[in-house]
Amino acid sequence: MFDLAPLYRTTIGFDRLARMLDDLSAFETPAYPPYNIEKLGEDEYRITMAVAGFGEDDINIELKQNMLTISGKKSERTESTGEVLHQGIASRAFERRFQLADFVEVRGANLENGLLHVTLKREIPEAMKPRNIAINGKAPKSIEGKKAA
Repeated sequence: MFDLAPLYRTTIGFDRLARMLDDLSAFETPAYPPYNIEKLGEDEYRITMAVAGFGEDDINIELKQNMLTISGKKSERTESTGEVLHQGIASRAFERRFQLADFVEVRGANLENGLLHVTLKREIPEAMKPRNIAINGKAPKSIEGKKAA
């Protein structure tokens, strides 16, 4: 446990960062359901979550601000299949939260063979991308052709 009180006195405008650090120190990561996070390209990602036994109607995906929440709750089934001698397939409710970086958007989700795939893409607005600024209206000089001494 870290005491972050001194940090609060010397920072201005970093309230969100401080709150995230507080949340991390007090948060225990649940182990169910297991998931992978893959980088598919320069700005493309995919979260794959093992949700065996859950159907499309049992899973809820919500994006609020930069927090992606995936939750699942089994709907009550009225079908009787007999007495269960061993229950190894988990059917308990779950909730997983993922803090997304700025400009990351959810592109879609699909459920296939017990795996939920959520596709993400980072799209930085043109105004936020780095660019060279001309000084006194002159174009910046290129340094590509010069050799290091």
